[in-house]
Amino acid sequence: MSITKVVFLLSLAATAAALVVVVLVSAHVRERSIQDLARDEARQTSTLVFEALYSAMRKGWSKEEIGEVVTRLQTALPDLTIRVVRGRPVIEQFGEMENDVAVTQADPLLQKVLETGTDLFDTHPSSIRYLYPLVVREECLACHTMAKVGDVNGVIDIIYPVHALKVSLDYVLNTVLIYFLVILLSLSAVLYFKVKYFVARPISNMVALMQDIILHTDLRQRVKSSGFISEVADLTDYFNKLLRTVEDYHARLEDMSVHDPMTRLYNRRKFDEFLGHEIDRARRNGHEFCLIQIDLDDFKTVNDAFGHPIGDLLLKELASVLLREMRRTDVVARLGGDEFAILLPETPREEAIQVAEKLRAALAGTTIDLPVGSLRITGSIGLVSFPENGADAAKLAISADVAMYKAKRGGKNQCAVLGNEDDGAVSTFSKGELVRSALAEGRLIPFFQPIFNTDNETVFAYEVLARVVAPDGAIVGAGEFIEQAEELGLAAEIDNAIFEQALKVMAAGRLGQAKLFVNMSARSFADHERMLTIPDQLARLGIDPGRIVLEVTEREALPHFGEVVRLINELRAQGLAFALDDFGAGFSSFLYLNPDFPDGAAIS
Repeated sequence: MSITKVVFLLSLAATAAALVVVVLVSAHVRERSIQDLARDEARQTSTLVFEALYSAMRKGWSKEEIGEVVTRLQTALPDLTIRVVRGRPVIEQFGEMENDVAVTQADPLLQKVLETGTDLFDTHPSSIRYLYPLVVREECLACHTMAKVGDVNGVIDIIYPVHALKVSLDYVLNTVLIYFLVILLSLSAVLYFKVKYFVARPISNMVALMQDIILHTDLRQRVKSSGFISEVADLTDYFNKLLRTVEDYHARLEDMSVHDPMTRLYNRRKFDEFLGHEIDRARRNGHEFCLIQIDLDDFKTVNDAFGHPIGDLLLKELASVLLREMRRTDVVARLGGDEFAILLPETPREEAIQVAEKLRAALAGTTIDLPVGSLRITGSIGLVSFPENGADAAKLAISADVAMYKAKRGGKNQCAVLGNEDDGAVSTFSKGELVRSALAEGRLIPFFQPIFNTDNETVFAYEVLARVVAPDGAIVGAGEFIEQAEELGLAAEIDNAIFEQALKVMAAGRLGQAKLFVNMSARSFADHERMLTIPDQLARLGIDPGRIVLEVTEREALPHFGEVVRLINELRAQGLAFALDDFGAGFSSFLYLNPDFPDGAAIS
């Protein structure tokens, strides 16, 4: 419900409540006023009647003459009913008028007034009865010889109609009520429109602006300030300040999302976006472009020798050289660590080679002065072109890695481009990238190959093998990537990921009581500290070490036989078992069987 509707309903409810109260109060006032007015009118009329009668009685008029006076008063005041009732002293001296005794006995109010000598009002819906006592005074004793001062000689009984008073008072009260109602409605209308235009409208504008900002993500908009109501103006001002603050933070976050915070170059995410756009543009227009990848030479040595602040200074200096030497249309980015990349739009390979060589020379000619001497900057530069070295971003990135490593292997501080002889290296890097992405995205999974007991045809154990789930859902066997992964140093990561997942499956009871044979690479066996943590890992998962068999291939175990045997003995002492894989399938076994082998005696 909108605030305008709420205010309208509240105003309407307040008006209705006020009207009910006014009606009730006016009814009470009407009745009270009528009674008061009637009482005053009756008292005045009774006083006049008394004075007229008193004047007649002082003249010695008879009761017939007094009755005639009463009749004349009744005729003069037709709305009134006037009756004179004699009291005991007058009746004893002058007799009754119109059966005074019988009338008095039949009327308790008359009896009360005659006994107490006080006037009395009796209120009815259409009339008010006023009984006025005629109390004997000193001057009355001249005629009323049988009475004494203070006695009640009679009662003037007046019945006063209230319809005349009621009509006039109703007119007054109804007029006041109408005016009050008009004023109340006017105030409610003023309040409604004031709230609508000075409270509801600014808030509605603010809500509409919020919706537009959410829809179009345009933080430059502002709410127009309204100063009529200070609270609304403050709310508007603070909302605009909030928008400015959010806009500032949004600009900072946007800058941080596309730039490297240290070098202020583009980061990998933004560079990949530029690369994708350039590939689409090159495909549409049929032109080529080149990609340069740079890796600082001996950067780790610099960090270890001089500390990370000097390493950061070196990276900033390299970034300044790149920005100074590159064209305005080139895209320069820091991919991470000491790796940088440059996108050369619409640049053929021959021209790009000249640019890369010029850049290498500029880097080699740059030095950083330190308190202990000067530090020279050199970099290994790899250059690839589209579409010759890759038809998409992934292949281009792999080719650039290969070209850059080719420059490093060639002696560093040089430029390298890919040739036909580098196709194998590109394939290796491509498959290595497949494994890297699978490790990062959790697509490297264990595959359990059963080992049967031929005597009873039951599953004796499972050998766990590595498989990669390709982005398209296809399953890639280890034979497709394991050698390349080992060449790129990813074997230990594969072993750890597969081993941890296989243990979780075993701990969940999905393998029954079968043993688990796990292949371990030479790099895993070389990491003694990691291998010695396996018993604790099994204990945390509640797995019996006797169910785990670690496999090492013959060609990896024999060259470091002594170290492998020591590690095996330590782990066997804690319940683990070992198996020598590929034994007798290669040349290692036969070499050890040769009596001329140098260490053959140690194996016998």
